[in-house]
Amino acid sequence: MRWDALRLDDGGEETLAQSGVLPLIERRAVTRTFDTPGFRGMTFYEVQARSIVNRVPEASRMMFKWTINPYRGCQHACSYCLVGETPVLMADGQTRPIADLRVGDEIYGTVRDGHYRRYTTTTVRAHWPTVKPAYRVVLADGTALIASGDHRFLTERGWKHVTGAGQGPLRRPFLTVNSKLMGFGGFAESAKDSADYRRGYLCGMIRGDASIGHRGYPALADAEGLRRTSAYLQQLGISRTEFSAAGRWPKEPGPDWRKGFLAGIFDAEGSYSRGVWRVCGTDPQIIDQTAGSLRAFGFDFAVEQTKNADGLVVLRMRGGLKEAMRFFQTTDPAITRKRSIDGVAIKSDAKLQIEAIEPLGLDLPMFDITTGTGDFIANGVVSHNCFARNTHTYLDMDAGADFNSKVVVKVNAADLLRRKLASPRWQGEHIAMGTNVDCYQRAEGRYRLMPGIISALRDAANPFSILTKGTLILRDIDLLASAAEVTEVGLNVSCGFTDNELWRSVEPGTPAPERRLEACATLNDRGLACGVLMGPVIPYLTDSPAQLEETVRQIAATGAVHVTPIVLHLRPGAREWYLRWLRWAHPELVVRYEELYAGGSGSYVPKAYQERIAGQVRELAASYGIGKRRGKGRSRGTGRGPGRPARTEQGTELDIPPAPPIARPNEQLTLL
Repeated sequence: MRWDALRLDDGGEETLAQSGVLPLIERRAVTRTFDTPGFRGMTFYEVQARSIVNRVPEASRMMFKWTINPYRGCQHACSYCLVGETPVLMADGQTRPIADLRVGDEIYGTVRDGHYRRYTTTTVRAHWPTVKPAYRVVLADGTALIASGDHRFLTERGWKHVTGAGQGPLRRPFLTVNSKLMGFGGFAESAKDSADYRRGYLCGMIRGDASIGHRGYPALADAEGLRRTSAYLQQLGISRTEFSAAGRWPKEPGPDWRKGFLAGIFDAEGSYSRGVWRVCGTDPQIIDQTAGSLRAFGFDFAVEQTKNADGLVVLRMRGGLKEAMRFFQTTDPAITRKRSIDGVAIKSDAKLQIEAIEPLGLDLPMFDITTGTGDFIANGVVSHNCFARNTHTYLDMDAGADFNSKVVVKVNAADLLRRKLASPRWQGEHIAMGTNVDCYQRAEGRYRLMPGIISALRDAANPFSILTKGTLILRDIDLLASAAEVTEVGLNVSCGFTDNELWRSVEPGTPAPERRLEACATLNDRGLACGVLMGPVIPYLTDSPAQLEETVRQIAATGAVHVTPIVLHLRPGAREWYLRWLRWAHPELVVRYEELYAGGSGSYVPKAYQERIAGQVRELAASYGIGKRRGKGRSRGTGRGPGRPARTEQGTELDIPPAPPIARPNEQLTLL
């Protein structure tokens, strides 16, 4: 499909597999926004579609041939943003506003390593702008962060959104006063490249390298320091014959000269390794000048006399990473290797408790990125990023912000469906919904497309099924009950696991697992046979015998008529998203996933793994009696949708339906 000037093209009236391109909509879209908490930052494109029932390509080998997708785009996706001026820590130790980042830039993120999370370099993979209501988050160290309410920061108790609620549609973990963020604290003001700074840098490099009168240039192994030294000599008009003049001490050094000198002496004689900052020297003048410049900027350090014969003295910075980063940002040394924090643990004594969270009362331009680690360092604290989805690119929309914030609404879906069902060519085949984008996402609460769709299917006695992660389906329970009196109605709730911490990490925009299962229980109590698609089962995270049993136990408590385990399916697009998340959250599992998913490039787990999971769930379902209790509702249709119990050759319902055919890889579930 293509999006062009707010117009959509579809590859055929009823099939997505045809090569012809026919307009999907009758006329230009109507664009709407709504100033309510659940829809802020969202744009809805109301279109008059030309078709609503789509044929599933034969190559997909799905269990159904026809689908209805009343929406394109989904509010179940994540959405985070920071104001454009927010500085981001680059891999070379410098900072850059998030608005100025570009795809391919090397920056810092974090990765879990055993019990610790450590800083590591990563790459910007996507970058996009948006406009959102702004909030100011003020920290105890004076740092002020301006972000959207959807943005997430890492706290001592995990990832939390700027705003949220304990219940209702905005239920999610959120920041409160006294929550402590993780990081090293706000960035210091960068050094200015003034003439005084350049002279100070040259003095530090020349004297620190002890090369005056011996070499034309300092004898350094790092080319970055040599290049800066050469450039500064040229800018200041100092020739090689006047080289020693650049190393003279000023009578009254100013702040810029001191910053330059500290950068130069650090490049020449300093180091930062395993979290320890040092500058070593044997010249008393250099040690005194270095110590005096450190004191001028309020750095806390120790002076350590060694037992070396040459009288070596070591200046060691106190304050850990927080002070080391303040030094690097204040002085801006040239040598990237020496200012690297790669592998350093993110623990810090910085005063990062939240003192205030204030709505600014206006919408601001904001930016977000996708990185290889799933996070980045924004103004000294660990900040979550958005994982770009590629499904919206089929509409020529942005895979990140557009997927999260631009939803195409086929407002004439019910009318189109009635015409389709009344056509003499229509054979009354089963129609599946919720197979691509959830038809009960939050937008359905406003547009109410599903009641018209269900009514049309009921009036035509056409069999259908619905798969959803949303709880909004309960709004239509009376309508579903009336439809079940005249046709096959298959209902399934998707819930792969019941671990809330994991849910918040991989499915943050969806209702919690317990709420989905409550919806399943309500449907069954009403007599509407509802099963659970237990997917995705996530290898090594939700597939242990104890985890499978706990999930099946909770599913059984809903009265689910069946449970079907679906193993995680990593199609292109979803694969990249998931493996980036895995490297961030569970790096110890990356190698195991590469082995399980054909070197990290495959979409499916081996047949033996699928069979093992299916067998375990089948045994658990039997032990908990899943399928033995039936709802009061009975279908009068002749077809059987995916959500209905299986039948024997004699037509009696099995208490426990058999596991799905393991050899069919399409029956694994993608997180997207």
